[in-house]
Amino acid sequence: MLFTVALLVVAAWLYSKYCHTYWAARGVVTIPGYIPFLGHSHKLFRTSYPRWLYIDEVYKNLTGSKFCGYYDQLTPTLMLMDPELVKTILIKDFNHFADRRNFGMTSKRDETVKEMLSFSNGDHWKRIRSVLSPIFNSSRIKGIFPLVALKADALVDYIHREIKSHSALPLRKTFALYTLEVISSCAFGVETNSFQGEEQIINDMADKLLNVSGSRFRNMKTLLFFLFPRSCSFFKISFSPPEIVFFENVIMETMKQREKGGKRGDFLDLMMEAREDQKDPDLKAPKYPLKDVTIVAESILFIIVGYDTTATTLSFIAFLLAQYPEQQQRLRQELKNIVKEYGTLTYQGIMQAKFLDACISEALRLHPTINFVERICTKDYNISGTDMIIPKKTIVSIPFWSLHKDPQYWADPDVFSPDRFLPENKDKIKSGTYLPFSLGPRNCIGMRFALMEVKLALAKILLDFEVSCAPGQEQMEFAKSFGSMRPSPDMKIVFKPLINCEQ
Repeated sequence: MLFTVALLVVAAWLYSKYCHTYWAARGVVTIPGYIPFLGHSHKLFRTSYPRWLYIDEVYKNLTGSKFCGYYDQLTPTLMLMDPELVKTILIKDFNHFADRRNFGMTSKRDETVKEMLSFSNGDHWKRIRSVLSPIFNSSRIKGIFPLVALKADALVDYIHREIKSHSALPLRKTFALYTLEVISSCAFGVETNSFQGEEQIINDMADKLLNVSGSRFRNMKTLLFFLFPRSCSFFKISFSPPEIVFFENVIMETMKQREKGGKRGDFLDLMMEAREDQKDPDLKAPKYPLKDVTIVAESILFIIVGYDTTATTLSFIAFLLAQYPEQQQRLRQELKNIVKEYGTLTYQGIMQAKFLDACISEALRLHPTINFVERICTKDYNISGTDMIIPKKTIVSIPFWSLHKDPQYWADPDVFSPDRFLPENKDKIKSGTYLPFSLGPRNCIGMRFALMEVKLALAKILLDFEVSCAPGQEQMEFAKSFGSMRPSPDMKIVFKPLINCEQ
């Protein structure tokens, strides 16, 4: 018995060692520090030292290399470090890299998640995207602007109330109330009244859905799907958190009410209208018939991709403006000029504000909420100018944060300098080095909406308040997470009414 066990252990160790020769056998530089069975996973999925910092160490040590190899457990993964190669794979040769990581979801509870655009692959993804893209065009976003403006006004009122009893407000939490209000209202028409302290169940469920608190159980479960997708698939382990069911019920009930009348012009209405249009016998048969499960799935996806990331983006921008008061004053003056020209903060004025756009772009360069992206090679691909063949099913990873901070492409990369993104300077930015919303056909479909939401909130706040760092918190501290980049929940920020500043 002992001999058999020992033989199996040795055989497994030899197999692991063989798997970890994959990149070396192909002449690809391999990140050092991998260990048997785990590869580099023990370094990629730590909460004590963020993934983006570890990858950045590798990136800096391999300056001059276009790509390198590492191992997700036993699975070989290729990391791209050359902007031209990044651009080629995400745009020019997208057909070879159209898919994302497959988590092997086979549980019946995962039907909604599998229908989400972010988790779909192949023709399924293309069909859903083709149906949803028109919903996110500029004219539709403009139509939703008044709904978002109401929430931005509510955010300003909330801050005015809170600062009467608090010298500093929680950084992320303050903006999370706003983004949840916007997403709930614009995605599926539910008024959460978060600023009045009502409907806390929606807030709590959204935080749990996104694992904002960093639950160890949820982290371990996510790791299982990253590291053992086949085992999870075989045992039909559900990828979906229980909060999915809660939001499914909320959205289905809202859809039933909408069918009886009472439209709001939000994204839920737009999807339901698209579904009705598909039933018109005089129109061409749709590439992908919209079903209830699709509408529910995309509504929940709005929460997943729009609630936390937008709140985090606003948090980073506000904090950077607090650190750089001269840039804050420049932006405030631009906003005052817009109000003087248009009489108020209109959609046209907000979207044409050059320095506002530059401040947000620079904040996303310094602190992209998603710090890397992955693609799956769908058919063998030869990297131009080399003998390197990326085999089908190979995972390809792109380190956003490292490209955003590389001094080869960005002068003083750690400095908040919005002027980089002013129209007269944009042509100096090397394509493929700035990717907060990714690039190519699979970029963020809700980018226009997210930017409008951020711009409007930021503009309303800066016209009413001066923002500054809380005492003792002059430098950003990050939450412990192996995934998204977030401010620490302990970070606070000071809002001072401008009327007081001018006295």
